[in-house]
Amino acid sequence: MNALDETTIGEFVAHDFRTAALFSKYKIDFCCKGNKTLSEVCEAKGLNVQQIEDEINVVLESNSSSEMDFKSFSPSLLIDYILETHHDYIQEKTPILLTYLDKLCKVHGERHPELFEINNLFKISAAELLNHLQKEEIILFPFIKTMSDAIKNHETIQQPGFGTVDNPIAVLQHDHETEGNLFAKISELSNEYNPPIDACQTYKVTFAMLKEYEQDLHKHIHLENNILFHKAKELEQRFTVLE
Repeated sequence: MNALDETTIGEFVAHDFRTAALFSKYKIDFCCKGNKTLSEVCEAKGLNVQQIEDEINVVLESNSSSEMDFKSFSPSLLIDYILETHHDYIQEKTPILLTYLDKLCKVHGERHPELFEINNLFKISAAELLNHLQKEEIILFPFIKTMSDAIKNHETIQQPGFGTVDNPIAVLQHDHETEGNLFAKISELSNEYNPPIDACQTYKVTFAMLKEYEQDLHKHIHLENNILFHKAKELEQRFTVLE
């Protein structure tokens, strides 16, 4: 067993986000279930681990990446990036998709009844996701910034009501897994976002938006699960917390 075998999927993507495209090709979850090792995933999916290792090495040895090095971001900077890039995206796109999906159900639902289930799943996802964003923006993100400021200014802080950051992180990771499962079902029902032959332009646009939405969500979850949450735990170990 070599080092690559025992590296988790999340660690690969945290090191170089270009590997995300490779894992997506093999339908390997790099965000919600990114804590599994490459060997575990390949065994579970019946994939050739050596072949995937070779493809990973091709990606890692290439110098053409224009992807930002998110691991080098400070926790506060990474939070700002997530808020401005991914939280704002969800706030903007969700109401549009809700409107489009309702319209598709009315116009095409009789011939394509799967649209009703897709619409219902997206409504569940959207409601839970917006609640999830509030947990991050009101509870965890401010505390991470408080820890960062305290370290910078050589100060101490009061222990938060939630105890250790492990507690809200566990809740948020559970939310992430729920979202991943919902979108896996939406992808399946939509034939991986491929509209039927009789699809109108709105149908095509809606499926394209759903695909983009899922891709954005995967990157969003990856940045939190595989980078930010680790940084938060490291911060918590670096200063004295007053009782």
